[in-house]
Amino acid sequence: MDLAVHGIHHVTCICGDAQENIDFYTGTLGMRLVKKSVNQDATDTYHFFYADGAGTPGTDITFFPWPHLPPARPGAGLTIEVAMGIPPGSIPYWRARLQDRGVAVGDLETRFGDPALPVTDPHGLPLLFVETADEREFVPWERSPVPVDHQIRGVHGVRIWVRELEPTARLLTEVLGLSHRGQEEGWHRYGAADGVSGKLIEVQERPDERLGRWGTGGVHHVAWRTRDVEHEMALRQRVLGAGLYPTGLIDRFWFQSVYFREPGGVLFELATDGPGFAVDEDPDRLGEQLILPPWLEPERASIEASLPPLRPAPAG
Repeated sequence: MDLAVHGIHHVTCICGDAQENIDFYTGTLGMRLVKKSVNQDATDTYHFFYADGAGTPGTDITFFPWPHLPPARPGAGLTIEVAMGIPPGSIPYWRARLQDRGVAVGDLETRFGDPALPVTDPHGLPLLFVETADEREFVPWERSPVPVDHQIRGVHGVRIWVRELEPTARLLTEVLGLSHRGQEEGWHRYGAADGVSGKLIEVQERPDERLGRWGTGGVHHVAWRTRDVEHEMALRQRVLGAGLYPTGLIDRFWFQSVYFREPGGVLFELATDGPGFAVDEDPDRLGEQLILPPWLEPERASIEASLPPLRPAPAG
């Protein structure tokens, strides 16, 4: 069995106000809210999943709204940026759209040969919009306020800081099966499978960097794609054999999960591609209602009472 992960499954972040988060990611960025649920380990907060039109693995960025937390402190042991793939020629559209809405936009950059636009979301999360012609799994969202030819294609990659490169590099290559794809300005790029958009992580060694701290505008964890539970558990054994401490299998209902910290301290997850977000909702109605996994249904009344009310995001 090929044990290598085959891309990024999702990236989970921490935001502030829940409604502001929905308004930005659906109304401004035009992504589809494919699942509105709760943090299964802390059910007094939502868990939002934004993705393409079908919730394809690798297209989703997810959020826990914890507005009581202080802002995240970037540092070693954290993911410090999430890159989102957009079609070639889309940066002018996105720059104008975001600036018209008062979103913080940086200067145009080039990252590993691709045009890239730094963006900061309303709660401080560093995003990067990267133009890419790479072939990847993507289903357009026909009701998005963003035209199909400019829609976000999903997570392009992530950047992390670690104090020591070599242990993290060994984990990525020898355990997760990624390959080294190049180096640029101190950033080492690794790619899963064919190393195209949606399968990339960039690592920078910063030996004197202070440790990072979770908070609003920060990344909680990065999840890697596995085919099924058999693949996932075989990888778990490999992680265990590398001297790390993975959790047991955790049922998230829409996928199965295993969590561990890579040697540099960044929280990783292994997640199965299935069964997917349509297992308990009509594909045409994803994200419209609060969905709980079956074991939380008996607590629905108390869970709903603890959550702030939400309104639909404004169109456009």
